[in-house]
Amino acid sequence: MIRSENGADAGIQAAPSGPEAATTNGSTAHPAKSTVVLESATVRFCGDSGDGMQLAGTQFTNTSALMGNDIATFPDFPAEIRAPRGTRAGVSGFQIHFASREIFTPGDQVDALVAMNPAALITNLPDLVKGGILIVNKDEFDEKGVKQAGYFNSPLHDGSLDGYRLFAVEMTKLTRAAVADLGLSTKEGDRCRNFFSMGLVFWLFDRPLDPTLRYIDEKFAKKADVAEANRRALRAGFNYGETTDAFGDQYAVAPAKLPPGKYRNITGNQALAFGLMMAAERSGRQLVLSSYPITPASDILHELSRYKNFDVRALQVEDEIAAITASIGAAFGGAMAVTTSSGPGIALKQEGIGLAVMTELPLLVINVQRGGPSTGLPTKTEQADLLQAICGRNGECPMPVVAAKSPADCFEIVQEAWRIAVRFMTPVMVLSDGYLANGSEPWLIPKVSDLPQIPIPRPAPRLDDDAEPFLPYARDERLARPWAVPGTPGLMHRIGGLEKQDGTGNVNYEPANHQHMVNVRAAKVALVARDIPPLEVEGNQSGQLLVLSWGGTYGSCATAVRHAIAAGYSVGHAHLRYLNPFPSNLKDVLGRFEKVLIPELNLGQLRLLVRAEFLVDAIGLNKVQGKPFIISEIVDAIRNLLSNQTVAAPAAAR
Repeated sequence: MIRSENGADAGIQAAPSGPEAATTNGSTAHPAKSTVVLESATVRFCGDSGDGMQLAGTQFTNTSALMGNDIATFPDFPAEIRAPRGTRAGVSGFQIHFASREIFTPGDQVDALVAMNPAALITNLPDLVKGGILIVNKDEFDEKGVKQAGYFNSPLHDGSLDGYRLFAVEMTKLTRAAVADLGLSTKEGDRCRNFFSMGLVFWLFDRPLDPTLRYIDEKFAKKADVAEANRRALRAGFNYGETTDAFGDQYAVAPAKLPPGKYRNITGNQALAFGLMMAAERSGRQLVLSSYPITPASDILHELSRYKNFDVRALQVEDEIAAITASIGAAFGGAMAVTTSSGPGIALKQEGIGLAVMTELPLLVINVQRGGPSTGLPTKTEQADLLQAICGRNGECPMPVVAAKSPADCFEIVQEAWRIAVRFMTPVMVLSDGYLANGSEPWLIPKVSDLPQIPIPRPAPRLDDDAEPFLPYARDERLARPWAVPGTPGLMHRIGGLEKQDGTGNVNYEPANHQHMVNVRAAKVALVARDIPPLEVEGNQSGQLLVLSWGGTYGSCATAVRHAIAAGYSVGHAHLRYLNPFPSNLKDVLGRFEKVLIPELNLGQLRLLVRAEFLVDAIGLNKVQGKPFIISEIVDAIRNLLSNQTVAAPAAAR
């Protein structure tokens, strides 16, 4: 039986009960299981950090992508590397939103939650929609596990879960039974529980097992017993859903109508790595990445270290200061130089970034933002480094700042940053965040021939002894100086961190010269505004309210504005990818609306800049919880603002 769910937010509902189906010989079999067709669904796997929830989520994501769904994911990692097992601090999760239409976020509330232990349940239950599917590993809800999670009594028996469709499954017991004759230890057998949970959810949402079976064959090719155990656990979970009377429904999500082409699932950090390689290839420069590992930026270094065959040089150095100074050396030597970090590491790099500004060398600094200050929330997302990026160096030290809006957009943004860097001979800061870095979405793989070249003019060698002296700070119409690679005949020059004379580059302490050079460097960055596209507005082009967003808030803001427009509100949405300088038409866009709402995962940093530069009384929607916005939070803020009510910060419980 196929039952259609109408509406984007229909969610998962219980199918109507019906008579048991009769087999061909007249005997009674399991109740007939209906297939409920959904437009979209959101699933979250959660458990202890050793329960393999990231793998379960990744495999479900990859399978959904192969089925043609549009997808968006949100992995959630514990901040402590070795938190005690069964505690809230050690809970790991992976959320997948998959749909038959275009989507921009990993989903607001969860339709189906898989909790492998009590700590995972108590941590994630607030995000499960009322009436949603709750699958728990019943075997972990013993007295010790329940108390360790902070429950007074087992939630499986005290009635607190009555508002959900609870399925308490003996996952540990059933997994052990499936692998019993393989000679594995109990500990080794229990490691397969994530595959059991995968198989059960694969059945629930009508996903095929073949892609994950192929993954098992490849991943565990040298461990035949482990491979067989995982295969058995996966099939055991699938068969449990198929044969048990507990589950009455199965759910289906049709393929999305995406533009034709070849797609792959990609995370933001992977997209940054691929974008850097493409920018190097299109500009004819060797890519040199010099970095010190830090969460959540380390995967860029890991990814690029795999591509030495593309002339990529990925250097893991001893600290953040070494990382930025080595990158400056690579830029001086004519390479495409990049360094990556997160907020704490960017703080350590700032003096070196100032040197790159002073020497006017092209260099990319990628900041994958995380919760702060200090060590803060290493595995959680935040947007609180905007002022650090724009104003965080000593002296008058401007540099262009751009920000990615989605995991796939990370591929585009670093190429654009490199174009600006070489066109204006300046370091450029690229902002991502933990949500974009670890989240994923389908990426339409572009044709290399369709991507523009990034030309870099090269000063010609000077072989004539009577030629005019080379001026390393002679400037073109963009105030950019020539990029003279050491060793080029006749282009000997000196650069450094001391103030210099324009043109010659000689050290110069004269007050008027310092004023001139400060003005020139600032004017050069300001000229970038002429070289970037104007800001576009989605939805209403003028009216009562403009939602102005930047970075990883794009998906939630875009979707919320569409919902608000459908509800009859006069709302537009503009998203800033260029944060310093702002697009040249931003003032005009702001002036077309009566009110401006700026949602940010900080306490109002973009709002501060917009108010200061444009004297617009922008209103902030600010959330600093280590989590991205959910759509309903922004919809509520729009509704309240247009009803002349106070815009409140999202509740901490969300």
